[in-house]
Amino acid sequence: METKAAHYNPTVDALRGFAGAVVGGGVGYFVFGWLTSQGFYAVALPGVLLGIGAGMLRQRQSLAFAIVCSIAALALGIFAEWKHFPYIADESLGYFLEHLPDLRPVAIIMIGLGTFGGFWFSRKSGRHSPSASRSRPEP
Repeated sequence: METKAAHYNPTVDALRGFAGAVVGGGVGYFVFGWLTSQGFYAVALPGVLLGIGAGMLRQRQSLAFAIVCSIAALALGIFAEWKHFPYIADESLGYFLEHLPDLRPVAIIMIGLGTFGGFWFSRKSGRHSPSASRSRPEP
């Protein structure tokens, strides 16, 4: 009898994970924008949802994939902050990037939390690994 592990394709698994990351990050970005318009501040949300989306669609865990997702979550958090709260002196992205250290401490902390969430949740596999299913006794 063949198992699902015999049909595992790492490229397809990575593509599914990246698709989940794009969808999760997009949802997080738009929800962050909506929350901002309601008076709330949740810039960690895009990165966290990016990680959740990626982890839900992955079949196996991968440290390299999680690191890529954390970098993407960091970039998305910085982009979301710039898009919704640009500097008044100069609204360009270049100026914003030059003055990242000048952000409010809460913004830096929240972007950091989103980056960590992008890493943590993307490393979690949304499905049970084949080794976990083999460790249970069959009825």
